[in-house]
This record gives sequence, structure tokens and C-alpha cells, in this order.
Amino acid sequence: MARTAGFGAIRRTLQISNYRRYMAGNFCSQLGMWVQRIAIQWLTWELTHSPTWLGIIAFADFFPNIVMAPLAGALADRMDRLPAIRLYMFISGVISVALAALVVGGFINIELLLAMVILNGTAMSFNYPVRLSIIHSLVGHDALASAIGINALAFNIARIGGPALSGLIIFKWGVGPAFAFTAVSDVMFIAALYMIKLVSDEKREQRSARQIPGEIMEGFRYAVKHPGIGPLLIILSATTLFARPFNDLFAGFADDVFGRGADGLAWLTSMLGVGAFLGSIYLAQRVGVEGLTRLLVTSTLIFSLALIGFTATDIFWVALVCTAITGFSVVVIGVAEQTLVQASTDGAMRGRMLSMYTMIARGFPSVGALVMGYMASFVGLRWPVFGGAVICIGFWLWARKRQDTMAAALEVDPKRD
Repeated sequence: MARTAGFGAIRRTLQISNYRRYMAGNFCSQLGMWVQRIAIQWLTWELTHSPTWLGIIAFADFFPNIVMAPLAGALADRMDRLPAIRLYMFISGVISVALAALVVGGFINIELLLAMVILNGTAMSFNYPVRLSIIHSLVGHDALASAIGINALAFNIARIGGPALSGLIIFKWGVGPAFAFTAVSDVMFIAALYMIKLVSDEKREQRSARQIPGEIMEGFRYAVKHPGIGPLLIILSATTLFARPFNDLFAGFADDVFGRGADGLAWLTSMLGVGAFLGSIYLAQRVGVEGLTRLLVTSTLIFSLALIGFTATDIFWVALVCTAITGFSVVVIGVAEQTLVQASTDGAMRGRMLSMYTMIARGFPSVGALVMGYMASFVGLRWPVFGGAVICIGFWLWARKRQDTMAAALEVDPKRD
């Protein structure tokens, strides 16, 4: 069983100066990302007052990741990671500055906003595999689980604080300054990136661009043949498609099922965040990767059962408890999978494996939400969520039989860069 060192593990990980500097900049960037995401949503509504455009803009933010992920992963394994992430963050900052200038100057329209969101989504689709894969090079193998847990903790704090900060900025100064805030936060992250040094040498051999299609296919073959990563990605696909999109139906559940209106929506969303926050703290205290496979598989079952409880009850406080459990489980599943992918993948393949992880984790929930919402219009809100949970229990049974084989392949330290 994995050793759990409590808050001592968090303290020891943050004592690594490279990681501490990285996380300071990364938190600023995450906060800015959430400020910008809310600003874009509000600006879309101001420009159109159209729910359809809200959906189009939200989809445009995630769609580039699905399309670009294979190429982004191949490039992540070719490029020196520190220069690459600096470049991607610079591009993101320029887009934020352009958005601020367009809004303040009165030149923005919905078509321009859509184009800018697509550009930023494309830049971030290349950013994410590098941003995830660099963590191992900052802390090494032993502190990896704690480091990724702390990263998730920072993300969830930013997810709570960013929207509130964005609302305050928009209320007091307008949408333009919100985009300017994001640009400044990106600059702070870039500055932090110039203050760190990677544990291992990240120099890559020069290869012809004509080899990229072959390298992309090599990444897919590696994932399929790997006895741990292949099943792990199947579990991730199942939970993101059939279970995780349930929170996109919160507004309907709050109003039609529980009769609580906007206040109920706020409570459900908050409890999901509370569960995610607690899950992040729990994982940040772990040392090493031993036992993570079992934790991942078990959390898949807990997630599914909590969803069944959520759909089966008419008692609001019971639904809130179930929601908190799902938030906890979602974070455990996501962080455990990311940690195991990084821990078990050869350094030369890490970018491509993490690009598959981000493609599934970021892209599949939007597809699942689209399907779930469509089905709910015919059979009601409960049945699509209940059916998705039952499907996930089936995948849990499938994974449970392979748990030991997966653990043997995933909880290892392969040849590094």
C-alpha cells in the first residue's frame, strides 16, 4: 500500500525551490484563466443575449484540444519543454492583451470573439501536454503524486476564486480590465518559468517534420499496447463520457427536480467544488505511486454509486452529500490517472500520452453533455445520469479484473529522459 505522509508530504514537495516557483506562477496563470473564462462568457451574453452563442463559444474553447491533441503531444516530445511552455504562455498573453484592447476600443463583435477564443483554445491545446509533463522534471519520481495533487489543489482554489474575482473586476471596471488581468497573470507565470531549472536535461534530438505523422501513430500504438495505459485511458473515456457531464445538468436538477431554483444551482456547484477541494488535499499528501491503481479503480465505483444516489433522491441535502462525493471522486480519478501516466511512461513518449489524457479529460465531457442533454429532453433528467452511472459500474467490473496487471505496469519508474 502507498505510504501516506500527510501534510509533511506537501511541505517537503513545496520545499523544492523549482516546484515552488513554478506553482506560484502556475497559480497566477490558473487564476487568470478562470477570470478570462467568466469574462468571455459575460461578454458573449452582452454581445448577443443568445444561449446558442454561449454554447458555441464554450465549445470553441474545448474543440481545438480534440483536434490538435495528437499533434500537440508529438511536438511536446520533440521540443525542449521550458522554451515551449514559455512560448505558448506568451501567445496566450498576447491574445488576452488583444481582447482587452478590442473591448476597451469598442471594436469587439461576436465573430471576432469567436476567432480569438478558437486561437486561445488552439494555443492552450499545445500548452497542456507540456504544462503537465514538465512537473516530473521539476520534482522527480518520488514526489510526483504529491506535486500533481498540489497542482490540482491550486486549480480548484483558482476555480473557486477566479470567477468571484472576475465578477468583481467586471462589476467595478468592465470586461476589458478582466482580460488585462489575465495577460498580467500570464506574464507572471512566464517570469516564474525563467526562474526554474529542470531536474533532468530536456534537450531533444533534431528530427525531420516529415516524421511527425509516424510519431503520432507511434503514440497511439504505444498507448494501445501498454498493459496499463490502454485500460487507464478506457476508464477515463468511460467516466468523462457517461458520468462527468452530469454537472452540466445542474440547473435542471436544481429547478425541476429539487425545486430550489438559482439558489439550488449555487449549492450544487459549491458542493462539487468542496468535494474536489478535499480530494486535492487528500492526494497532495500522498508519497509515491504505489496503490494509486487500486485507488483509481475504487474511486470509479464510488463515483458511480454517488451518481446513482444523486438521481434516486428527492431530498436536497442527500443530493448535496452525493455531489460532494462525486467531486472528490472526479479529482481522485483525474489526478491518479495523470500521475500514473507520467510515472509509467518513458520520457520520450510522455508528451504524447499526456496529450491523449488532456484530449479525453477536456474534450469528452463536452460531447457527453451534449448527448446527455439531448436524451434528457425525451426521458427526463434522472435517467441519462442513472444510465451513465450504470455503464461506469460495468467498466469498473472490467477494470477490477485487470487491476493487478494494470498496477504492475503503471506503478513503476521506467527509463527516463
